[in-house]
Amino acid sequence: MSDSHRLRAPAKVNLGLRILARRPDGYHELESLFALLDVADLLTLEIARADAPSVRLRLEPAGTGAPADASNLAVRAAELFMAEAELALRVEIALEKQTPVAAGLGGGSSDAGAVLRALDAFAPDALPPERLAKLALRLGADVPFFLDPRAAWVHGVGERIEPVRGLPELPLVLAGPGEPLSTREVFRVYDVLHPDTRRSAGGPPADLSRLRTDPAALAALLHNDLEAAAVRLCPAIRRLRAELAARGALAVGMSGSGPTLFGVFESPAAARAAAATPLQKPGWLRVATARESG
Repeated sequence: MSDSHRLRAPAKVNLGLRILARRPDGYHELESLFALLDVADLLTLEIARADAPSVRLRLEPAGTGAPADASNLAVRAAELFMAEAELALRVEIALEKQTPVAAGLGGGSSDAGAVLRALDAFAPDALPPERLAKLALRLGADVPFFLDPRAAWVHGVGERIEPVRGLPELPLVLAGPGEPLSTREVFRVYDVLHPDTRRSAGGPPADLSRLRTDPAALAALLHNDLEAAAVRLCPAIRRLRAELAARGALAVGMSGSGPTLFGVFESPAAARAAAATPLQKPGWLRVATARESG
């Protein structure tokens, strides 16, 4: 007998990102306001006890750029959970990709978080919450957030997560140049540009409701310390920023390490109107909403 689990793996957007320091181990201390998007991958897991652990992935549609082999974070999450919990399971994962790959939207990390949630539901006593959180961090800095995906102030290297309340829904237009960007390379260039970053933590805005009524406060929040490094590797980001601003965005930000940019618009109708015309050069546009939960 097997258990079936169907889950949404929502994408996230970074409403600003500040680098506080580079640690001796090479990781970066940061702080960022994570919001969920109404863009999500869909996963169906069939889980059963077995004589030996196995994971099989079926990925759809073809051509998304997501790996269909053991390097996929969803597969790695299942394998690591079984190894850590000393469980032998047969795990079959059907993954329908909707979130762009290598776009700074956390798609792969969210898939991994969804797999961990499903396995934890199947074997709730296998790993205590603190071990599950440490396991998630081994998979990637964003994965712990997706163990309980809801808007949060995230700091440290991604392991310190403080849920926030009162985040208004923000109508967005997402824009990408149609090419992936390596997070590792963006941080490498950032370290070249800023070899001695030392900043104290700031914390989330005191009044999140102002983000819909105060464009200056919104623009200040959306500053992303990684954008200059990302532009060095992907100059099209600068063009995307200018296009979103020209289409009437109240403010423009870059999510994560890029290359996806997003414009915040006054209303869903304004966002739809802004996305109605294709980009002047290759790339993609997509209407979305940032909110507290996915």
